[in-house]
Amino acid sequence: MKQLNLYFATALSAVLFLSACSSQPEQKQETAGTENEDAKIDAEIKPRLSAFAALPATAENPDNQISDAKVKLGHALYFDTRLSKAGKISCNSCHNLEAFGVDNLPTSPGDAGKNGDRNSPTVLNAALHTTQFWDSRAKDVEEQAGMPILNPVEMEIPNEAFLVKRLSEVPEYKKLFSEAFPGKGITYENLRLAIAAFERKLLTPSRFDNYLNGDTKALTLEEKKGLNNFIKIGCTTCHSGALLGGNMMQKFGVHREYWTLTESKKIDEGRAAVTKQESDKYMFKVPSLRNVEKTYPYFHDGSVADLKKAIQIMAVAQLAYRMSPEEINSVEAFLKSLTGDIPAEYKKAPAAL
Repeated sequence: MKQLNLYFATALSAVLFLSACSSQPEQKQETAGTENEDAKIDAEIKPRLSAFAALPATAENPDNQISDAKVKLGHALYFDTRLSKAGKISCNSCHNLEAFGVDNLPTSPGDAGKNGDRNSPTVLNAALHTTQFWDSRAKDVEEQAGMPILNPVEMEIPNEAFLVKRLSEVPEYKKLFSEAFPGKGITYENLRLAIAAFERKLLTPSRFDNYLNGDTKALTLEEKKGLNNFIKIGCTTCHSGALLGGNMMQKFGVHREYWTLTESKKIDEGRAAVTKQESDKYMFKVPSLRNVEKTYPYFHDGSVADLKKAIQIMAVAQLAYRMSPEEINSVEAFLKSLTGDIPAEYKKAPAAL
């Protein structure tokens, strides 16, 4: 019996050894095939990467030089509910830094609980946009920072003097404003500049930036296929540059009325609501696709929560192209490579508050 057991054990070992040896060439061949496909798609993509740019290290504004003192003050103001009339909301309420700068709601409730008409876009990387708001009514984050505070639907502060007086009664703010703006003190303009300085620190480099900087291993093969499809389908017509968007206005619904696809409850005329020009009907700022997997729901009214659906809608509405499920999956994979993050210390209210 012992001899029989020894025979079977020896035979089994031989079979396992032969099986392992025979599988090695197949594994090597499969790996080589993947590497070849990877290199091939890299070569195809490379000449087209000029449509993009890596995220810069800083978002400077020569008219609002960033300083540690300004950022510290702006950080405090960003989280302070005293910037709303009833003290119920802060900038972070709608642009939650622990949720990639959004609140993941179609539209956001203001200080009195009434919702606005448009989706709150992410504040992350916003300082690099060429304009602010969906209708581009503000030129930069410095101008934008003061507008929601005085908006009667949003933070409801009745006027600038009201808020300056309120903050002047807080000893900590006297100190912070004095350090950030020596000899100038607490003014509404300085409040805007401080919040904007903080927002200019909220940049989110991702694996895609590593790829643009020459690291071909930074993206998976599926993500590269998605990038290739993104380019070939024509998405870079609007979603280009360092932010893959944020740098132009475009009509939403070039080939088809957008609300027939998004099932929007309200038809928003976009920039025309500001300019009253027929040519501006349905014109909206092209959103950045940085962190897009995290900043749902999508579009100016937050009408679509699913990223795959949003991708298909954009292809149909803007490019008159119906994507296959495989194309949608690959583009979604690529878009997820655009997810980055900000330093942890920026996500929490300062201890001074």
